[in-house]
Amino acid sequence: MRPLEGLVVLEFCQFLAGPSAGLKLADLGARVIKIERPVKGEACRQLSIKDLFVDDSSLLFHTINRNKESFAADLKNPEDLILVKKLIAKADIMTHNFRPGVMDKIGLTFNNVLKINPKIIYGTITGYGDKGPWANKPGQDLLLQSLSGLSWLSGRKSQGPVPFGLAVADLMCGNHFVQGILAALLKRAKTGKGVLVEVSLLESVLDVQFEAITSYLNDGGQQPQRSDVKGSAHAFLSAPYGIYQTKNGYISLAMGDLLFIGSVLEIDFQKYTDKHQWFSQRDEIREILAEKLLTQKVDYWIELLQKEGIWCGKVLNYEELDSQPFVNELQLKQTVQNSAGEILVTTRSPIQLDGEILTSTKAAPKVGEDNLTIHEQFLN
Repeated sequence: MRPLEGLVVLEFCQFLAGPSAGLKLADLGARVIKIERPVKGEACRQLSIKDLFVDDSSLLFHTINRNKESFAADLKNPEDLILVKKLIAKADIMTHNFRPGVMDKIGLTFNNVLKINPKIIYGTITGYGDKGPWANKPGQDLLLQSLSGLSWLSGRKSQGPVPFGLAVADLMCGNHFVQGILAALLKRAKTGKGVLVEVSLLESVLDVQFEAITSYLNDGGQQPQRSDVKGSAHAFLSAPYGIYQTKNGYISLAMGDLLFIGSVLEIDFQKYTDKHQWFSQRDEIREILAEKLLTQKVDYWIELLQKEGIWCGKVLNYEELDSQPFVNELQLKQTVQNSAGEILVTTRSPIQLDGEILTSTKAAPKVGEDNLTIHEQFLN
């Protein structure tokens, strides 16, 4: 039995942050019911990655919404709203990421919902909170990366701001949302009362940067100092930290004693005996390392360095990753199937409980696919 089995979650969220939280709750055993507008469903169904679609919904939607059910309802339709309120009365958790004020118009604010269900966990995600001049601005991942300073942490100094290749603000906000909901469940168990859980993309993406921002706040306001050498990585870490090209691929070097690494690679680093130089002169040091590492193949360096306990690794692309033995040994992929019999291969929950890997076989639902079942179980 999974820990959240028996809990019913009503998900009014769209796009990524809120639905990714719903996915994690579903993997932990909750019954997650997406409340979607009829016919078109939630907006992410039409937001595609590389124009990839499955059963009329984007592949992106499928990656975030597996293992859920769909209940189609028009929240502006009084009859549908009555049905939704009946569902709320029987739910444990309700989540939404509507703009501030939308739920006021519908009559489904936290205080409204408490009158329907006094023990509800009511979770909201906003872009920038629900008050102040930013409250109604669009909470989109790239905009949050840009606003929060995050785009100055990746890439090389000469590149200017560089966004992440993932919707990192959305994804981390979804993680924080799950943490808040789980904490709220514990609080409800103690008090017997409903709990309001609020997170914003802005606060979440700032929390992701707690190391960098704390450094800035306690280091005289010094901005992140990215290296300008190819393969540079962490803006606050010294050489050798970074990625280097070899004769036939790339190798990553993590934190380590530069002088010891130099002795293993037969590089004379005696002019850098002062550890402060490892940061202040890291570009120069990395260029020396890059020249040396280019002389042999990646496997040669991996064997040499790992034998000495130096933290290093191959840099893999997705094809190379998929061929690694640990992918099958750890069962890192799973297959899901939709109601039409179409198969998708995806990732699984990274959590194991009592030795059990949390997998699922149910793909994302079609719009309103579960209306009949939900009517029979909740609304009759």
